[in-house]
Amino acid sequence: MLWLGIGGSVLLFTVLLGIYIVRQTGPGWADVALPNVFILSTLVILLSSLTLHNATRAFQHEQFANYRINVATTLILGTLFILLQAWGWRQMVRAGVGLEGNPAGGFVYVLSGLHLLHILIGLIFLTIALVEALRRRAYVEAFVYSVNPPNQLKIKLLTLYWHFVDVLWIVLFVFLLFHHRVDWRLM
Repeated sequence: MLWLGIGGSVLLFTVLLGIYIVRQTGPGWADVALPNVFILSTLVILLSSLTLHNATRAFQHEQFANYRINVATTLILGTLFILLQAWGWRQMVRAGVGLEGNPAGGFVYVLSGLHLLHILIGLIFLTIALVEALRRRAYVEAFVYSVNPPNQLKIKLLTLYWHFVDVLWIVLFVFLLFHHRVDWRLM
């Protein structure tokens, strides 16, 4: 099911980027400046992938305290990513970039907004994983949880999804950078 969801997301974003390229040649298009905070949010999402990778390794090596810390850190970084994206949207609004008028701005909002929806879904599952880890603080309980194949699969799928969402943002961000400029004045 996860692979079908990833395939559907890839298809959705591929179609949107294709429409973006075609629409870019139409009337009324003017490139908009990307907020510089998108660079910071990109670094944050990359760091979150690293912390979730560390969490997965800790889970596999029965380092449960380290696992909980890394899952919590990933959850915090994912939330920070959302806040930074919202800050970027605020910068765009303050610069006069809205959903109406210039379609370039609308595309930036739609692409980043759909990506945020994917991040929110990941945050829900990260929260569930963290709550389960916090409930199983005793070593024996945590060990029994970690050797259970369905629980191992949950962690594997969560990690795969999160890395996919991170790669998706990198692709979107590079695409937008290629078609727009970063405005260092937008703070």
